[in-house]
Amino acid sequence: MSSLLLHTLCILLLLCIPTVNTAKCPQQCVCDQIQLTVTCVNKNLTQVPPTVDEITVKLDLRGNDIQELPTGAFKHTPYLTHLSLQRCNIRRVKEGAFRGLGRLVFLNLANNNIDILYQESFDGLSSLKQLMIDRNRVEEIQPGAFSQLGFLNLLSITHNQLVYIPNMAFQGLQNIKWLRLSHNSLNYLDIEAFAGLFTLTRLSLDHNELQFFPTETMTRLPEVTRLDLGYNPMTYLGEDAVSMAKLTHLFMDHMSLQDLANTAVSKSPNLVHLDISHNQLRVIQPFSEGSPKLARLNLAGNPIYCNCYLRPLKEWAIRNKVKLMGTCGGPAHLSGENLEAVYPPELRCQSQEAMLKAEFEEATRNAPPPTEEPENKVKCPANCVCEGETHHSSCENRGHTKVPRGFSPNTRLLDLRGNNFHYIPSNSFPGVAQVVSLHLQRCKIVEVEGGAFSGMKGLIYLYLSENDLTSLSPDAFKGLPQLTYLHLEKNRFTSFPKGAFKLVPGLLALHLENNAITKLEPGIMSGAESLRALYLTGNAIGSVSPRALDQASDLDTLHLGGNKLKEIPTEALSKAGNLRDLRLSGNSIRWVGPNAFQPLERSLKELYLDNMGLEKMSQNSLAGLGPGLRSLFLEGNQLEEVPDLHPLTSLEVINLADNPLMCDCPLLPLRMWIEKVNLKVRATCANPPELRGRRVKDVHIFKACPGGESLPAAPTATPKPAKAPKATKPKPMHLNGLRQVKMLKAKSKPRKSPNAKQGAAKKSSKTTKRRSMA
Repeated sequence: MSSLLLHTLCILLLLCIPTVNTAKCPQQCVCDQIQLTVTCVNKNLTQVPPTVDEITVKLDLRGNDIQELPTGAFKHTPYLTHLSLQRCNIRRVKEGAFRGLGRLVFLNLANNNIDILYQESFDGLSSLKQLMIDRNRVEEIQPGAFSQLGFLNLLSITHNQLVYIPNMAFQGLQNIKWLRLSHNSLNYLDIEAFAGLFTLTRLSLDHNELQFFPTETMTRLPEVTRLDLGYNPMTYLGEDAVSMAKLTHLFMDHMSLQDLANTAVSKSPNLVHLDISHNQLRVIQPFSEGSPKLARLNLAGNPIYCNCYLRPLKEWAIRNKVKLMGTCGGPAHLSGENLEAVYPPELRCQSQEAMLKAEFEEATRNAPPPTEEPENKVKCPANCVCEGETHHSSCENRGHTKVPRGFSPNTRLLDLRGNNFHYIPSNSFPGVAQVVSLHLQRCKIVEVEGGAFSGMKGLIYLYLSENDLTSLSPDAFKGLPQLTYLHLEKNRFTSFPKGAFKLVPGLLALHLENNAITKLEPGIMSGAESLRALYLTGNAIGSVSPRALDQASDLDTLHLGGNKLKEIPTEALSKAGNLRDLRLSGNSIRWVGPNAFQPLERSLKELYLDNMGLEKMSQNSLAGLGPGLRSLFLEGNQLEEVPDLHPLTSLEVINLADNPLMCDCPLLPLRMWIEKVNLKVRATCANPPELRGRRVKDVHIFKACPGGESLPAAPTATPKPAKAPKATKPKPMHLNGLRQVKMLKAKSKPRKSPNAKQGAAKKSSKTTKRRSMA
């Protein structure tokens, strides 16, 4: 009876419970409350529906007409893991549009009309693993656009309109595995374009406009194993061109290669597969022994002439067990024969007369019929090359003494570098209003007249690097309303060209590295109030006026490395309250006083104080930086002690290598801090002599200090002689500077033997420096 009564009571209770309200679902959409998905495909929506249920994890908005994603567009759906926004006619993603989507792992923005990736467009996507921006109109990546995407594995920006990748463009991608930039119009990569991508294993650059192998750029990619460069107009691969330690697969197919050096890949010791198919190679020399693992060489589609000139390559392939793929393009009796089936004795040369006759007959037989010139031929000045399909025009290294005229009005990239202009008069570029990128490097320019670029309304990138400029007219950049990136590095400026930027209100990045500027005077930012990045590395700056940065409220990046500063310009920095990246490396600053960086307490993320000969830092020198600072670089100095690091609770990277640390009780706070944080801190003792070379974390002396009793016991095993410290975490990526980012595994010279004479050891500790960079 009691069991029956209990059963009846439960039924009555259930009947009394009101029906649960149906979860929210936008009227035009289909919602699955079990899978927690919302699908609103092809519904002509003009905004993200605000009534999507908060617990939704997958949202599909393909095929709508949203056009702009405003700040906080998805704040009401914080649990999203997958978001699809293809074909939505999106033109702009405003800063903070995805803020609050900390769980999102997949975002697809393909097939839209996005043309600029703004600095904080992807802010808040701290868990994102895959980002697709294919088939848009992207022609500019603003500095720091990806700085929040620390977990991203795949970034795809294919089928866009990129013509150039600036230094440190991919700042923040600390876990990236595959970067896809195929099907753009890239023709130039800055040396540090991919710097900091220490986890990247695959890079796709096929179907672009690269005319030479970017050797220096690629050496910044220590982990890349596969590189796709097919369908670029390269004609030659020079000696040691490919220097990539872990590269296993290199694809250079469907290009215009006519020759390559036999040592072209000798500095890629792990290369297994080389694809140079469908080029214009007739003769190839045996490769040097620098790639011992090479197993496959694809030569298909090349007019390989199978005569005595091929015999050395064939014998080399047999000796090294390299499979040759492809067929003979001649002579007639071997034409079409598989390269693997041809044996060295068959590869003979006829007399010179017979060879010439055979080649002439072959050329005549294979010559295409003459074609009439198309009526809509692209306009192009003499001694230049113009391509209608890509809208590129180039007169590079052609010896021009005046700026050529007569380019197509549809030209978007104009490359005039390497000529002898000396002087750029007013109105030098009529009729090319659509040019986005103008290259004038190495043109021996000494003067740019006011209005020289008048009418270039679409210009975003202007390169005047490596010229002989000493000053600029106030009207030099008149008529450039869209100018965003200006390169003036490696000229002869002795003073900052203030006043020259009043007519370019949209200027975001100014490069003045490697000039001869001696001081920063008051008001240098006048007219450049919107500037985000200022690069002054490698000048001779000895003083910074307290009012130099008065109008620098938007400045995000300031590089002052390699100058002649004697102190931290604290007062000047007080006007740059949004500065995130400050580099002072290589200056002669010996002392950092208290509160030196306090004006930047709310903003500073990355601080470089390395290789300055720094001898002392006040215990409060980093006061105020607290939880904001993420990276601190102090390597290569003369510090025996370090300031209090306990307030730096968000630190991700720290480098203390190559400092003569005194391992005694005054260093106990550092030892306690090392025990507390989850970081690999590269810090070694230099004194006392019996502890030289030992890691601070491994010495026992701190347990005897007051307050050090709680430290764990030091290892009892006798350590091996210390090796040069190596940074194990990469530096976060930043906007570019000319300071080179070295590879993680760069070897340092070993220290002298511990058994060496004491005097020599002391001298060595001061003079022998090992540099370890993250």
